[in-house]
Amino acid sequence: MTRTLSAPVTVAFDYTRSTGPVVGRFLTGLRDGVVVGGRTSAGEVVVPPLEFDPVTHEPTTEFVEVGPGGTVASWVWVPEPVKDQPFDRPFAFALVTLDGATRPVLHALDVASPDEVSTGMRVQVRFAEERVGAITDIVFEPESDGGFETGASAPSSTTVAVDPVTGVIVPVSLDYLYAASPEESAFYRGLNEGRIVGQRCPTCQKVYVPPRSACPSDGTPTAEEVEVSQTGTITTFCIVNVPFLGQKITPPYVSAYVLLDGADIAILHLILGVDAADVRMGMRVKAVWKPEAEWTYSLENIDHFEPTGDPDADYETYRNHL
Repeated sequence: MTRTLSAPVTVAFDYTRSTGPVVGRFLTGLRDGVVVGGRTSAGEVVVPPLEFDPVTHEPTTEFVEVGPGGTVASWVWVPEPVKDQPFDRPFAFALVTLDGATRPVLHALDVASPDEVSTGMRVQVRFAEERVGAITDIVFEPESDGGFETGASAPSSTTVAVDPVTGVIVPVSLDYLYAASPEESAFYRGLNEGRIVGQRCPTCQKVYVPPRSACPSDGTPTAEEVEVSQTGTITTFCIVNVPFLGQKITPPYVSAYVLLDGADIAILHLILGVDAADVRMGMRVKAVWKPEAEWTYSLENIDHFEPTGDPDADYETYRNHL
């Protein structure tokens, strides 16, 4: 039996959001060396402050400076931290009720072993030397024998902050292992050999590239491997004019669906070798491969498609593939 392929995949982007007056007040406080909570209509002091009261649904307007000491309400040990956690060594996550607050906040506690943590122990906030207005500006640590002492300038909770935090950029990342189906594995192996292969449905005879385990039209398992042409027709396309983070090609350029000869479904790829304004539906194009030494199990082995110079395909030949 042919071994299926798998590969690690990371999906990542930077999420940018405005903080608003409540979260912004909390983050500005962290930057300035204080922890700010919000008081609810029921008299609770919550950290971080809630943007809207859970009972009245009114915006939170009363803020209270809390801590920097607190008490551990509950905790869990992290023996093997994963990427982007607060520490690259074992630590604890703890629910800490800060002095002056009535509800605990969940955050990292810097201790060397689980023997150093217990419910009810006293802890304190440790501020980072350089702060930007983010939750990572603080961690918890065991309270020193003499109580908490900080050299940070701690303005009152009623002080109007200078240059308040109004927005944050948060990296979002998901790592996972993608396992290809047997049909997809054959497709990727073909690319590693300089070929483009699909699967044919035995019932409707449609050829799918990349292949499908079953025909989307009638549900019949696809059993026959078919090598298709490396020449095809542009069915639809878009011109990319907007720059974005990580962009490898200077706009404008064209991303198009290419219906390869012998296939019944188009693939999305890059069109180069022609002015973006001259790309059109029906244009005949061919695959341009990267040097063989750079090939791997990826559609990126094909660097791009470029015009063949042949006459455009008749609309009737691709009208059902738009």
